[in-house]
Amino acid sequence: MSGEVDIAIIGGGLLGLATARAVLRAHPGASVAVLEKESRWGAHQSGHNSNVIHSGLYYAPGSLKARLARAGGEAMIRYCEQHGVPVKRTGKIVVATAEQQLPRLDALAARGRENGVTVARLSRAEIAEREPHVAGVGALAVADTAMTDFGRVCLALATELTDLGADLRTNSPARSFTTSRDRTVIDTPDGEVRARIIVNCAGLHSDKIAEAAGHRPPVRIMPFRGEYAEVRPARRGLITNPVYPVPDPELPFLGVHVTPMLDGSVHVGPNAVPALARQGYRWRDVDVRMLGELLRDPAVRGLARRYWRYGIVEISRSLIWPLFVRDVRRLIPEINGEDLRRDGSGVRAQAVTSTGELVDDFVISRTQRAIHVLNAPSPAATSSLFIGSHIAADAFDRLGLADIARTVRESATGS
Repeated sequence: MSGEVDIAIIGGGLLGLATARAVLRAHPGASVAVLEKESRWGAHQSGHNSNVIHSGLYYAPGSLKARLARAGGEAMIRYCEQHGVPVKRTGKIVVATAEQQLPRLDALAARGRENGVTVARLSRAEIAEREPHVAGVGALAVADTAMTDFGRVCLALATELTDLGADLRTNSPARSFTTSRDRTVIDTPDGEVRARIIVNCAGLHSDKIAEAAGHRPPVRIMPFRGEYAEVRPARRGLITNPVYPVPDPELPFLGVHVTPMLDGSVHVGPNAVPALARQGYRWRDVDVRMLGELLRDPAVRGLARRYWRYGIVEISRSLIWPLFVRDVRRLIPEINGEDLRRDGSGVRAQAVTSTGELVDDFVISRTQRAIHVLNAPSPAATSSLFIGSHIAADAFDRLGLADIARTVRESATGS
């Protein structure tokens, strides 16, 4: 395909692919290239997560995140059903394991109802009836939760994009950016791509891509690794549907949860520990250059001052296996260390402000020729089809196609 395109999307995860889909469905005459540095689609965050389609329980009522999660989750379920991707409406329970967590649980229930989520308060006896091996003093039953395989969703999107005429390129990192008249010229191993608009959906590398494209990002990406364990086959029957703890409202993480997957396996996790490389899936994955940059960054020093106690707890739980098992036993007391085995990890791109605060909201920076998605926290996977529409509308605005942009926004929840 020609190197001249209207829109070049950097990053072939859920958001990049969903944005390309939204563009081409709204404007079939547009030319779109998707550049992915890995050899497959959804190779990082999109393919290394809990595979949960979230309900919208956690987000501030009336916020874009809440609206996107509610309708976006339903849209994702429909997409999976239409494209042969495994999906199952499972529901979940959020469990308070101590009396002092009950006020937070009640606040979460009120928030969920305001967001239109179907929730029911469970007593200790009702928890035992629903999940007899789970311990808790109270819980919320959340009906509007489902499971899928987001890696398979990425493959379905790529197949659809091929039919829509997109130029899909794996093994094509964006190595540098220059400007030529009204185009941004992207150097790739397959040659130059000359785009009127670039959309940066590079996840773990999104801040670096923004800098390379001449934009100073307002946040810094800090990689956090989430480690998982798997319940051994003989003990998988201890739970039937996802079980979550009450989250800490001070942190943008949901805590270690227990999730039966669609293939019959049961995963436990993730925790949240600082990764030592942007693709640091193991402790031995170390990027000395990145660490040097982070140690010199005031944002990271501020992060350490704010969250050092939490960091010590998480790192200890990662390195000392009995501590991880102890936390799981708070939810399922019958679990022991022999029932669990380590089972991979994912790395989350977490935006940090200049003062060291963890950002729990979308961060999208826009310039005349570029859109940089610099933070896409949960429910980004759940809501990726609608988020892609919002990004596509921004791109149409920059192409001077205001009517199409307006139509796309009106069709996306939260407009």
